[in-house]
Amino acid sequence: MEDPHRRPENVSDETVEALGSLSKALETTERARGHLFSFHQLTGTADLELDRAVALLRKAGHVEWAERVERDILGRNVIPGHWTFQIVEAYDRTYYEAFKDLEREAVERLAEGRDHLYEAEMKEARRTRNHPDHTARPDSPGTRTPNSPFS
Repeated sequence: MEDPHRRPENVSDETVEALGSLSKALETTERARGHLFSFHQLTGTADLELDRAVALLRKAGHVEWAERVERDILGRNVIPGHWTFQIVEAYDRTYYEAFKDLEREAVERLAEGRDHLYEAEMKEARRTRNHPDHTARPDSPGTRTPNSPFS
């Protein structure tokens, strides 16, 4: 079986570098999307905690403050017309899915579907030959498994 991380013939250094940069940009977008989900979950957790705050304000005799929190903050849109789940959905539909699809198509058409060529070539250039923790692939002869002694 051919190595899925070996550069196909006729794929230039520039193409490998460009696809590596495109992949890096998508990975950064993946991180941004994760932060968006964190924003969504943290905002939702805060909104649910307001139920407790309202109850405690009422119990402490601060009915006006409890009503103000309920009226002005509890369930409030985070931007006009949107709760956080709607922001996540819009981000996915408008930006993330288009970016992910474009990156996948570029890899398919420009590198025969072979992912991470830039990283694979960097690994090959940086690894120490004949070292059990620097083998080319998981199935390479001499690869050390997690529970085997160094030899």
